[in-house]
Amino acid sequence: MKKVRLSVYLDPKLAKQLEAYANERRRSLSVVAQASIASFLSPDGPDRMEAVMAKRLDRMSRQIERLNRDTGISLETLALFIRHWLVAVPAPSEAHYAAAQAKGRERYERFLEALGRRLSKGPTLLREVSIELPSAEGQTDLGSSGDDG
Repeated sequence: MKKVRLSVYLDPKLAKQLEAYANERRRSLSVVAQASIASFLSPDGPDRMEAVMAKRLDRMSRQIERLNRDTGISLETLALFIRHWLVAVPAPSEAHYAAAQAKGRERYERFLEALGRRLSKGPTLLREVSIELPSAEGQTDLGSSGDDG
C-alpha cells in the first residue's frame, strides 16, 4: 500500500518529546507519529481509556473497602482490650504506684519488640480474621484474599 507524505509543524518541545520517544523505542519518527495519529483517531480509544479507568477505580474501591474493614477490626480489637483491661486490672495502691509504673514501662518495651517481630515476619491478625462484607455481586470474603494489599 502506498503511503501519503504529510508535513506537519510541531512545537519544538513536542518535537523533542516525539524524537526521544522514538529513540527510546528504536522506532522511526514516522512510525511513532502514525501510531499516535491512528490512536487519536480510533473510535474505540475513549472506550479503552474508560475501561482502563474503570478497572483502576474498581481496584481502588476494593482497597478502600479493605482499609475500612481493617480499621474497623483494629478499633474493635482496641476497644475490647481496653474494656477488658479496665475491668480485670485493679488500680495500684499509692504505695505500689512507682513500682507499677516501672513494671508497665518494662512490659511496654517487650510489647513493642513482640509487635515489631510479628509485623515483620508473622501472620497479622487482620489476615487471620475473616469478615464477610456485602458487595454488588453478593457476599465476598475479603479476609482471605491477598491481592491489592
